Amino acid sequence: MTRDEAWHLLCEYTESESLRKHALSVEAAMRHYARHFGEDDETWGLAGVLHDFDYERWPTPPDHTREGAKVLREKGVDEEIVTAILSHADWNADEYPRDRPLRKALFAVDELCGFITACALVRPTRLDGLSPKSVKKKMKTVAFAASVSRDDIRNGAELLDLPLDEHIQHCVSAMQAVAGELGLA
Repeated sequence: MTRDEAWHLLCEYTESESLRKHALSVEAAMRHYARHFGEDDETWGLAGVLHDFDYERWPTPPDHTREGAKVLREKGVDEEIVTAILSHADWNADEYPRDRPLRKALFAVDELCGFITACALVRPTRLDGLSPKSVKKKMKTVAFAASVSRDDIRNGAELLDLPLDEHIQHCVSAMQAVAGELGLA
């Protein structure tokens, strides 16, 4: 599947502008990490674009990811991408453990990209100048972006064997590169 085909599939299944932007932010972070770790940025980027494409149709676990995986397999998407998408959901952990770089990275950036977006939206300069220190300060405020799992963010950094500050900076930098598309310039 090409990036254009992945984007069209996402748009076919996802009407929400914010969910589409989330896919773009996760794609940017995945491509960034692919380059950082010397991996294929096309494969990693596709996993980022598609990771939640099925969420609007099947938001309830375990349908989210599993129903989407069926669609992706029917379309001939690389099994490495399909299993990475399955692995980012906790309910699939037994069958699809986060034991490969692609799987680890997708889990690691998913919640963090959402949280960084929330942080940027309350700043006049959006992503410009957003620091790991500011993100970590917001993480301490339980009511801020309450649906985002702080444990997942911390566990993601551990999975990548990176200090939390460095992981946050990687994701902020990746998102800054597409800030205009995200509406966060």
